[in-house]
Amino acid sequence: MIRAIVHMDLDTFFVSCERLENSQLEGIPLIIGGGDRGVVASCSYEARRFGVRSAMPINMAMRLCPQAKIVKGDMELYSKLSHDVTQVIQEKAPIMEKASIDEFYLDITGMDRFHGSYKWTNELAQSVIKETGLPISFALSVNKTVSKIATGEGKPRGNLEIPENNVQAFLNPLSIQKIPMVGNVTFQLLSRIGIRTIQTLSEMPAEVLQRMIGKNGLEIWKKANGIDNTPVEPYTERKSISTEHTFSQDTIDIIKLKSVLMGMVEKLAFQLRSEQWLTSTIVVKIRYANFDTETKQCKIAYTSADHVLTRNVTDLFDKLYQRRMRLRLIGIRFSGLVRGTYQINLFEDTQEMLSLYAAMDKMKSRYGFDAVMRCAGASFKPNTKDEILRRKL
Repeated sequence: MIRAIVHMDLDTFFVSCERLENSQLEGIPLIIGGGDRGVVASCSYEARRFGVRSAMPINMAMRLCPQAKIVKGDMELYSKLSHDVTQVIQEKAPIMEKASIDEFYLDITGMDRFHGSYKWTNELAQSVIKETGLPISFALSVNKTVSKIATGEGKPRGNLEIPENNVQAFLNPLSIQKIPMVGNVTFQLLSRIGIRTIQTLSEMPAEVLQRMIGKNGLEIWKKANGIDNTPVEPYTERKSISTEHTFSQDTIDIIKLKSVLMGMVEKLAFQLRSEQWLTSTIVVKIRYANFDTETKQCKIAYTSADHVLTRNVTDLFDKLYQRRMRLRLIGIRFSGLVRGTYQINLFEDTQEMLSLYAAMDKMKSRYGFDAVMRCAGASFKPNTKDEILRRKL
């Protein structure tokens, strides 16, 4: 049976949420972000016409489009509206995967036996618009890669269907940058040898591409040829992410305790960013030598940045640890999670901070979590007792 995979994407989601709350923002260039040294989290199509793009420094965006209005952004609002959209889709779709706060995949294979697949998907999109007030685009094709690329080509509010016999004809003229796995470095490398369109890339021997760019070469070649067997994973929302550390000997050494805490934060924050989560609630747990256990928590603005989380974890620990007894265990839990397509809090962090986290995460992903760490938390070494506890609904 030919697969039928839908990709749905909420158009300029953050901008649409703000306009839903304030109709006076309709039709004007709008930038979501914050601070003179911050970066653009999202921008309206009106601002994009002036060259404004996501992750661009705010001051550069304002030079390109000085008439734009800047809104700091409200992740709590975005999370709520994303949840509303998720409910609408989940109630109707046989299999749904939530890829990010504003992006969904559906597997509706076999739907043609009962309804037209395109007609059903279009009716679902109209339900989302009617029930939430948010614009949404979609594309229907044979796999995730083709559907995702087609959604981007159809925006805004363009709904495409790419049947199996038209996949390669659709992909061939497009830039290789349209392939999800092709970043700027890979694009520059391939461009230097004249490979700029998907057709040229698809006609390369797969082994040559693999030698050029490593283990991802074969996957990129497959995607260029419209091949992607990745399944749609049924969606379950994560409630929290946490880790605990039990000391081999009970300790009262504050410096050691805080160093371990910082290492734990760095480990969890990296996992948050890797899985594209933001947290809004921090819980710190301690267990004394006599097994008395205490916890303390606080609410924060949505983030996955080490420096923000470390500051709050340390403050909680100072308030919690008052009895001056030896500790046998410390733990951290991040909850109140929302999906986000951004690795850290773009509403507050600078371009320099974004670049630092991107570089550190790249090294951690390639060489392991402890390949690069802050000195303050370097004494933390994960062991078998440091388990990530995944609590799902």
